[in-house]
Amino acid sequence: MEKRIRVVVAKPGLDGHDRGAKVVARALRDAGMEVIYTGLRQTPEAIYQTCIQEDADVLCLSSLSGAHDYLFPKVAEIFKQNGVNDVLILGGGIVPEEDIGELKDAGIEEIFGPGTRTDYIVKYIETHLKKAI
Repeated sequence: MEKRIRVVVAKPGLDGHDRGAKVVARALRDAGMEVIYTGLRQTPEAIYQTCIQEDADVLCLSSLSGAHDYLFPKVAEIFKQNGVNDVLILGGGIVPEEDIGELKDAGIEEIFGPGTRTDYIVKYIETHLKKAI
């Protein structure tokens, strides 16, 4: 049996809007990936622990609240501090263009904004995995 890509979809911080995260989670599931959705209002530490416990290949962070510039780098930093460098970390939501460079410098591999086609996200994950599946 072939191993499926394991993706954790997480909503860090106090953002209470998760429609986009659920749409992405469904699309990834429909593409054959195993998806674990953490639910709303997760701490960076809890997101990291979920990824470790679930042996995630990919982490998709979503923020619509404007806290992406703090929360996304905080999550990536926890991975770095613990020597975990084989999880593909992606971000999405309402992220201004001028913030994307800093987020990528912090360890977020790619940012997907509103209107991004879900098939593009699927293809991106399939071609940029850090772990052998």
